[in-house]
Amino acid sequence: MPIATDPLSRIFFALADPTRRAMLERLASGPATVGELAEPFAMSRPAVSQHLGVLEQAGLIERTRQGQWRSCALRPEGLDDAEAWVQQHRAAWQSRFDRLDETLAALVGDQSGARAAHRRRAGASVGDTNDQADRDVGEPKEQ
Repeated sequence: MPIATDPLSRIFFALADPTRRAMLERLASGPATVGELAEPFAMSRPAVSQHLGVLEQAGLIERTRQGQWRSCALRPEGLDDAEAWVQQHRAAWQSRFDRLDETLAALVGDQSGARAAHRRRAGASVGDTNDQADRDVGEPKEQ
């Protein structure tokens, strides 16, 4: 598995795994020992340690050692880069969606104008028929 080298990639790599996200959720309520973090998971201690290493390299947690106990604590500021990236891209996508809405509105407006011009060119009797057909759309037919 390739190791991410830039900080943002490390953060998203760490967050991509549901086990690591569950560990972060647990740490949101306060520091925990490695044993406490490992408890809900059916995995070996080395696997837990590897997950914690990924979280630590991403800057999302810090591990400390007090005697024989190792504890972990959440570093909420570790998400700052990811949050900034998401906000920047959300703004860009929102701008694109706004432009798409404007384009679609212009196209719908052009189609309405084209229909009206066609009706004017075709004459009032055809236009009256089209107007009546437009009003009848969706109404049940009489039998």
